Amino acid sequence: MTGPDPAAPGDAAAPDGTAPDEHPAKESSAEETEEHDQPQDAWAARRDLVDHSPRTMKVGTHAVFGGGYVAGDQHGVSGGRVTGDVVMGSKTVHHWTFPGLSTAASASGEIPPTTLTRLAATFVTADDAFGDLVERLRRERVLVLSGARFTGRRTAALMLLHRLGAAPVVALDRATTPGSLAEAFTARDDTPDGTTDRTGAARGYVLCDLETRRGSALRETHLLGAADRLAEQNAYAVITVGPTAVLEDDVFPFVWRPPATEDVLAAHLRVRAGEDAVPRLLGLPAVKEFLDHGHQPREVAAFAQLLGRYAEGGATEQEVASFSLVSLENQVREWFEEDETTVHLRDKAFLIALAAFDDGPYALTAELGDRLYDFLQQTQNRSLAADIPVFGTHIGKRLQLARARLSEGEEHTEWGPVTQTKAAFHDERASLVLLREVWTGHPSARPALIQWLRRLAEDGRPLVRTRAASTVAVLARTDLPSAMALVIEPWARSNRFRHRLVAVNSLTLAHHIGTPNVPRILDTWSAAEDRRLRWVAVRAYALIGPERPAQALAALRAAARELYRHAGDPDEFDVETAGELAEAVVLLLLSPASSEVLDDLRTHLDDDRAVHDLAVGGFISACGRTQDDERHGVPLVLDWYARAATDENRAADGIAHLWREALGDPHHTTSALAAMRAWVLAADRSTAVEWALAALLPRLVTTPTEYQRLSHLLHTMPGEDGNPPPEVAARLLGTLPPR
Repeated sequence: MTGPDPAAPGDAAAPDGTAPDEHPAKESSAEETEEHDQPQDAWAARRDLVDHSPRTMKVGTHAVFGGGYVAGDQHGVSGGRVTGDVVMGSKTVHHWTFPGLSTAASASGEIPPTTLTRLAATFVTADDAFGDLVERLRRERVLVLSGARFTGRRTAALMLLHRLGAAPVVALDRATTPGSLAEAFTARDDTPDGTTDRTGAARGYVLCDLETRRGSALRETHLLGAADRLAEQNAYAVITVGPTAVLEDDVFPFVWRPPATEDVLAAHLRVRAGEDAVPRLLGLPAVKEFLDHGHQPREVAAFAQLLGRYAEGGATEQEVASFSLVSLENQVREWFEEDETTVHLRDKAFLIALAAFDDGPYALTAELGDRLYDFLQQTQNRSLAADIPVFGTHIGKRLQLARARLSEGEEHTEWGPVTQTKAAFHDERASLVLLREVWTGHPSARPALIQWLRRLAEDGRPLVRTRAASTVAVLARTDLPSAMALVIEPWARSNRFRHRLVAVNSLTLAHHIGTPNVPRILDTWSAAEDRRLRWVAVRAYALIGPERPAQALAALRAAARELYRHAGDPDEFDVETAGELAEAVVLLLLSPASSEVLDDLRTHLDDDRAVHDLAVGGFISACGRTQDDERHGVPLVLDWYARAATDENRAADGIAHLWREALGDPHHTTSALAAMRAWVLAADRSTAVEWALAALLPRLVTTPTEYQRLSHLLHTMPGEDGNPPPEVAARLLGTLPPR
């Protein structure tokens, strides 16, 4: 079958880059369409999907026999822990509280001594610097702790005062401003004559989440004034601020880092379950998994409480196993239910972008997050333009909020791998849970999210388009009817190949993470009147086919027969889909299901002309593929034959049979001889290829005609780039049986 027509019509994007349904688009010329919207080769498109799919839905490695499209567990992700109902199904209904680790109250009040005693019994630190910090507080009277929310910074503040012996400890109203800081530290033991009693024990103050903003930054003068007032009272204060707090350069906060999760959990378990129970509880599989996900101290404390009940028989194994996911769901809900003063809309947009581009380049995630912020702002208040600061965004602060990390890693490009600074959630499940929460829990965000996804599908970077598809796959797993109607089907019906390819990848990845009914959608589309839907169905069959090769090939045969019904009318014959059918056979042949596919092709080879052309054309195209797509790489089908012949596998017979059919069919002889010529040139560069070809050629000669065809090729073929005939041709000629 011939390839698709590169000049097929397509619609262009608007000048500002929006999708056609966002603004009326002018018809593009055939020249513009050919330049900007040519159909990507199916083999290359599959490689982009493999290279750029997120870590929660990796679909395999580069096609190599024994590796291939869906290596290992075809439906699991990261060990099979993320997909399915565990993350993508209905939300878990359990709710947990986190005693003793809440944020500061809105009004001043004394912290109960019993609370301080309880916290002290389970408090651990990340290093030995805590003692030095106590001494610093003793000298300076006031200390600023900087850290993300729910990292244990409030508990650390209370423990600093507790270690210092400052009691009672008073929690100040979080509405206190930097300018009114000194006035907040009022003496409680003033004598009737107006003097201060300095003989009493030191007291402590804790101020959590001091409110700062532009024009109201925390300055050194504020701290010096507070320190003077505290010294008058023989008191001490610890102030906690978030990573985005506005501080002057002369304020030097201590950056609080939480201790290791396992250390925190062990400390709590000693109190709740006893020293002897700690090793057994820490050894539970569910506990080990919990520790792997980097939970916050408040979540660890609640988990320890649950484990204590479990040790006493008051909680079930299922409750223990589900706690980690429940905690993650609660965190995601907090992010999106908080008001703008706590989590800014721009930060929420960044979180969504990070979910889509998890473990992708940070700069790309930030860039596209700001684009989403613009769309969200239009939904929230069209009269207010999105305020995006060009400079000043602190990477560390954004990642602290997102509970994410930076790392250096390789990113695949069409020019080869390059090193990038990547951003990824600590908990790999976060992206799936977050996208589900946004799509189902906050439907008002859907218009902006859809507009953003359409813009991503227009992007020239394969990584961006692939992540648009993976994001839609998650939405489809969560709510298939809405994702199909609002996103996938409009892409599938687009005249632009780029849109249709994103639809293909969306359906493929949706099926990969367990979305039901995707094969049924493809079966329907493969028989549709709309040739664009047929194109999408064929491409998707090639990608999900390795797990159901018989059904995929049956659908491809049916599509081929439908095409040949119009073979006599050039205006009706769908050349585009014909090329896609052949490419689908290539991908199926070069997949882990290769043996089943080969047997099926051979079984149905003589059914009719359409099926024969489909099988032979696809086989010849597969023979042109090489290891790692290198120009001079080992031909994959020949390498397959060499291993099958050694193992006396029936695949060797199937490959030889299809070769004889291809060489003997007048419709395919020319392309078959070209593929064999390429194999001979490869044999001239590799002894292993030569040995494999020498083993195959005798099996291709069963008649005088077959002998004459191959001997003529080996006698007359020139070398590469017009060079003399390769010496290997003469040696291979000697392997042909005499006729």
